[in-house]
Amino acid sequence: MLTVGVDVGGTSVRAGVVDRRGTILDTARVGTPSGADALNDAIVSVISSLTARHTISAVGLAVAGFVATDLKTVMFAPHLAWRKAAVAERISRKIDLPVVLEHDANAAALAEFRYGAARGAKVVTLIAIGTGIGAGLLLDGKIFRGAYGVAPELGHLRIVPNGRPCSCGKSGCWERYCSGTALSATAIELLAGHPGQSTVLAREAAGDARSITGRKVAGAARDGDPVALRAMAELARWLGEGLALVADIYDPEVIVIAGGVSESAPLFLDDAREIYRDAMTGAGYRPLARIRTAQLGDDAGLVGAAALARDVVNGHH
Repeated sequence: MLTVGVDVGGTSVRAGVVDRRGTILDTARVGTPSGADALNDAIVSVISSLTARHTISAVGLAVAGFVATDLKTVMFAPHLAWRKAAVAERISRKIDLPVVLEHDANAAALAEFRYGAARGAKVVTLIAIGTGIGAGLLLDGKIFRGAYGVAPELGHLRIVPNGRPCSCGKSGCWERYCSGTALSATAIELLAGHPGQSTVLAREAAGDARSITGRKVAGAARDGDPVALRAMAELARWLGEGLALVADIYDPEVIVIAGGVSESAPLFLDDAREIYRDAMTGAGYRPLARIRTAQLGDDAGLVGAAALARDVVNGHH
């Protein structure tokens, strides 16, 4: 039984045919258009290119946004055109297949639980660190969505009082200190505070500070750039502090670190583990969560959405 998972991101729409073992057999991709109707059409086109080559039973969409508990409606998606949109119904009508929606971090958490780094764990928290922070929580293998489909919005826990302003309207949110965007902001702050340092990043910033992306900071840290290494140490600090909060609230067995920034885990994860271990309540007297990096990488959301579609068709959801 094959299903299609679609990862609907701010820059691209990626679809894949997935079997019950979580293996991706075929893929298709298009750029993400700006309007809601154009976005629906783009999703239909990638699905149709796959259904032309395979017999598909259902489709799951992993969406970077708030999905209602009916798994059919996108309430709000910051980087996509949908607002209170009945997405599942509209796409289902055009492709004549059942369609189910899921928050992308929830879908990734499900995939890591079924096929990856969190296999079989009772309580799993996934922290997806990319442009911001997305999060998913699984209890006994079931996605916890909260009463209205929004939980757990961990990226917007206020971790630094009166800290950096966040696009959500608050200030001091966790993702403003622990994300690819945060890595770039920290490096720019450090350079401004130590103008005399001649480093790779300083030379880059002299041209245009906006050119310093999180990815560039990570690359410079790998090359031993002192400013980049300090920015990485700050990311590790705030990751550890945030994970201690997560452990105090959920007491997870496994924490999976996913997202683009997780590719640089060797530069920060050991330090973050130490900070987490020392900062949690009852440190030294309680078991620590196993902190692992995601095994499925960029494919986790797509694979998880396909698995969820299979569950719905089989009546397991």
